[in-house]
Amino acid sequence: MIDQIQPAQLSDWITAHAADGATVVLDVREPWEIQTACVTPQGFELVKMVMHTIPARLNELDRNRPIACLCHHGARSMQVAAFLAQQGFTHVANIAGGIDAWSAQVDATVPTY
Repeated sequence: MIDQIQPAQLSDWITAHAADGATVVLDVREPWEIQTACVTPQGFELVKMVMHTIPARLNELDRNRPIACLCHHGARSMQVAAFLAQQGFTHVANIAGGIDAWSAQVDATVPTY
């Protein structure tokens, strides 16, 4: 099952999965998007991996660590989260609303685009 979490709920999700290892926020946006706006890791490891590269780079991700996927509004990250779940990743979430919601809920200094 893929959890749908709002950016403001991420810290609670991290706490709930703490026994499973350090949480990864997997940013699946394009490099220009990450240059435009990026989250600051607080209590998680930030991994940047463009969506279309994930199948080839799957072995770089730990199947047992909690992974919360992030994109611009939540659609691409939901596709990635579903793909990871199909590949046997056990603790996967989609950050609903993406970095746009992150700016509104968590850190207003993160630009919107």
